[in-house]
Amino acid sequence: MQLVAKDMAEVDKVIAARLSTGVPLVSEVSRYIIAAGGKRLRPVLLLMMSGALGYTGDQRFNLAAVVEFIHTATLLHDDVVDESTLRRGRPTANQSFGNAASVLVGDFLYSRAFQMMLDARNMRIMEILAEATNVIAEGEVLQLMNMGDASLDQAAYLQVIRSKTAKLFEASTRLAAVLAGVSAAQEEACATYGQALGTAFQVIDDLLDYEGDATETGKNVGDDLREGKTTLPLILAMQSAPAADAALIREAIQQGDVQQLPQIMAIVRHSGALQATRDAAAAEAQRAIQALDALPRNQHAEGLLQLAAQLLERRA
Repeated sequence: MQLVAKDMAEVDKVIAARLSTGVPLVSEVSRYIIAAGGKRLRPVLLLMMSGALGYTGDQRFNLAAVVEFIHTATLLHDDVVDESTLRRGRPTANQSFGNAASVLVGDFLYSRAFQMMLDARNMRIMEILAEATNVIAEGEVLQLMNMGDASLDQAAYLQVIRSKTAKLFEASTRLAAVLAGVSAAQEEACATYGQALGTAFQVIDDLLDYEGDATETGKNVGDDLREGKTTLPLILAMQSAPAADAALIREAIQQGDVQQLPQIMAIVRHSGALQATRDAAAAEAQRAIQALDALPRNQHAEGLLQLAAQLLERRA
């Protein structure tokens, strides 16, 4: 977002400074995954929400770096658990440096993030981030438990993504509210915006596993199925497809089998599940937009509104 481009440059300075360590491998792996780019949505959200609420203190740069470190740590751990080989169009860190290095450097980034939290000297900020990291970990375990479970329903699916993905979005926008010292009602509105946006983001991400292009998404099409993940497109397809087609999807999920991937993708498309999934994401994006009614009207608030609207057009 152009509105926070200068702020993000300050965040990058904080990231570079706080990645400094006497252990070369830590720096190498950390810089490898951070240099891979990505949307940096979580720090952008914190900066955009800070702007919407009129907070201009330097602590927003520190906490934006904190949420990026936490997110990066989860990526390192996720790719090991999922045995992923491709992220953002390049080999994953575990593919390049090995599982052990990825896990341990992820631990370093978590601990460095907690060191940086102390700079805010605010117990409420510590509480928000400590809860967020705990809920994210619970979401990771829930997802692991659900691997290969074709009976997962939409409510259970949403529970996982609101814990695993949306919680850090929510924490990012709530942190901005705490920094700005707004009312409890406004803080909750900021948190609702983050949670709804994060939920919509993950739903679209899961959708792209079945209608995206690997050259655009930067990950292998069908990875979710290979990992035995029961995502919303598959849940909705099993509900609306003929019994034989639903049985084929169930078996593929249970076995983590992508041999029938072309046929399954055809079933998902013909069942209407992709449009239904996009509709579910649109409902979450609209919930995020409605939460902005509690905020002041300014350029940054308008940018947050546009971000929610543009999310639905995401193709990568």
